[in-house]
Amino acid sequence: MTKTSGFPIVSPPTPQKRPVFDTHHGITRTDEYAWLRADNWQEMFRDPSLLDAGIRAELEAENAYQSKLMADTSDLRKQLFKEMKGRIKEDDSSVPMKDGPYAYGSSFKLGGEQPRYFRMPRDGGTEQILLDGDLEAEGKAYFRLGGVDHSADHRRLLWAFDDKGSEFYTLCVRDLADGKDLADQIPATGGSGVWDAGNDGFFYTRLDPNHRPSKVLFHALGQDPGTDRLIYEETDPGFFMNVDGTRDNQWIMIGINDHETSEYRLLSASDPFAEPRLVCARETGLQYELEEGGDIFFILTNADGAKDFKIMTAPASDPVRANWQELVPHEPGRLILSVIGFKDHMVRLERKEGLPRIVVRDRTSGEEHLLSLDEEAFSLGLSGSYEYDTEIMRFSYSSMTTPAQVFDYNMRTRERVLLKTQEVPAGHDADHYVTRRLMAPAADGELVPISLLHHRDTPLDGSAPCLLYGYGSYGITVPAAFNTNCLSLVDRGFVYAIAHVRGGKDKGYGWYNDGKRAHKMNTFTDFIACARHLVAERYSAHDRMVAQGGSAGGMLMGAIANMAPDCFGGIVAEVPFVDVLTTMLDATLPLTPPEWPEWGNPVASADDYRTIAAYSPYDNVAALDYPPILALAGLTDPRVTYWEPAKWVARLRDRKIGDNPVLFKINMDSGHAGASGRFSRLEEIAYTYSFALKVTGKAQLIQETLR
Repeated sequence: MTKTSGFPIVSPPTPQKRPVFDTHHGITRTDEYAWLRADNWQEMFRDPSLLDAGIRAELEAENAYQSKLMADTSDLRKQLFKEMKGRIKEDDSSVPMKDGPYAYGSSFKLGGEQPRYFRMPRDGGTEQILLDGDLEAEGKAYFRLGGVDHSADHRRLLWAFDDKGSEFYTLCVRDLADGKDLADQIPATGGSGVWDAGNDGFFYTRLDPNHRPSKVLFHALGQDPGTDRLIYEETDPGFFMNVDGTRDNQWIMIGINDHETSEYRLLSASDPFAEPRLVCARETGLQYELEEGGDIFFILTNADGAKDFKIMTAPASDPVRANWQELVPHEPGRLILSVIGFKDHMVRLERKEGLPRIVVRDRTSGEEHLLSLDEEAFSLGLSGSYEYDTEIMRFSYSSMTTPAQVFDYNMRTRERVLLKTQEVPAGHDADHYVTRRLMAPAADGELVPISLLHHRDTPLDGSAPCLLYGYGSYGITVPAAFNTNCLSLVDRGFVYAIAHVRGGKDKGYGWYNDGKRAHKMNTFTDFIACARHLVAERYSAHDRMVAQGGSAGGMLMGAIANMAPDCFGGIVAEVPFVDVLTTMLDATLPLTPPEWPEWGNPVASADDYRTIAAYSPYDNVAALDYPPILALAGLTDPRVTYWEPAKWVARLRDRKIGDNPVLFKINMDSGHAGASGRFSRLEEIAYTYSFALKVTGKAQLIQETLR
């Protein structure tokens, strides 16, 4: 069979063009593939069998096409899967965390896809399995557990599951004495709940048909869910909502937020019939979070111009804005990420000079100390504790070369106890690898951090292939953490790199603001600058560089494909948000109104319309010689709907020049997060890695080696 660019010549699907037109702000657009969106998408997400037969046929044709183009990587994918699975401790277990008479944890059994949740006596002893995800998943094509929370009296377990991939979770209650679920089952929830102080009921969020958490309700055990008491209803579709509780079981907190504004309402956990009290009314641009502190609340906020956030306190009995007092002042360039309160200490996770750090504060003396870490690039996680009255808090550490480590830390004595180091059964020698942190100059003079990993023996003469990962939205920082999967590329001579582009908070809150709304183009130009810097520093070459991103990072992939197709030898766009303008114009979609603060509101603003139209990948597909592109999606994804990549792929094939293929692989049994089982997910990663190896010319050599 004749091949082009390493792929066999196979005719791709060619969906019909059925043009529809829309006009906003005097500008008319044509969308020839709008018909790929199912009219009954709300119902289809809950029951995928309702998908229109014509649309299903197009999606199945796409899967058949990509299967033919990737057929020669079958053995390679099996080898990659075997390697990645070999780096996972199959019967891995978390370090149990103490709470009263017990310690709670999670584990996997040999060959298991889903986690099990267990408890044991506080100081050790026989494990009691509370919930076995593999048993619950039996017979289901898709299954994912949501929140799992034991009651304060340790008698019951509140747990949730999604068996469609649509993220409509069903809440269940398990009696831990006999291991049986009660009759109480509540569908269409956000996936978690919070026990009241009496442990005889719980608070939860109910999703509306458009997948928005619009109501907080209270369910009393044994009662008909149809009679659950409405605690609070959010009528503005532009806000997300969640319900949480404090570890001392005193307060229920209803958090309401979009991407730049927040609001909290409080009620006593011992009085589920009380009216929630407003802490501080939403004010555009004002963000705050509450954390328990006994008779006070710690408040993490950007109030009064604290762009990188400060910490304030307020009496728990009356925490209104007028009573807030400053505790930790704002320091420009030091972004405070989170706060955990304990009886005698307060702990904060912050980011300074691009790296995370943990600071412990003695609540009586005000003395602070820093947990010291010394690698060039690393990741920190703050796990905290189930308990409030304790001197021990838990944190995790890893780097791109150092497997994850879990520590218990005594905040008073400053003793650090290593509880666990991530096991790599196939073996891992950190000395074989090098991790670096580079700074790529952007067009406007900013320096964009790059975290990278390569094998010590990889030649740095421009001949190495590179996988460059990026995200750059919502203020999310991609950590420079240990990732056993990418070793399958690194061990084959790849450089694995993360571009910490604007739109994340890698260099403070300003780094986020400079990559959103009117400044969104910085995210894309930063990523391209990182690619060019890696080539200039001879880590790789443009024809050997594969770009990868998912969700909003998939939008980044679509934008850089249009802006600099010659910079990349291949592009992997996972669940890609590529039809940005159409989605932001449609207020019925689950995430559109809450997303307007992030992207702009093109319905109300002509300027926002033009800003989004200038980069929206679907709207900017042109007659360009694109590199090979792989798009991946899930049918029941409520976050990035399947029709976005389906339309994008169709338009790319129609308008591009050159012979490089565009592949679309859609999981007909999953949603935004992909396959739900840990090993099923590895198969998906093996697929994307085989694509990266194929387009960089490595796959053929490896196939021959395997044979």
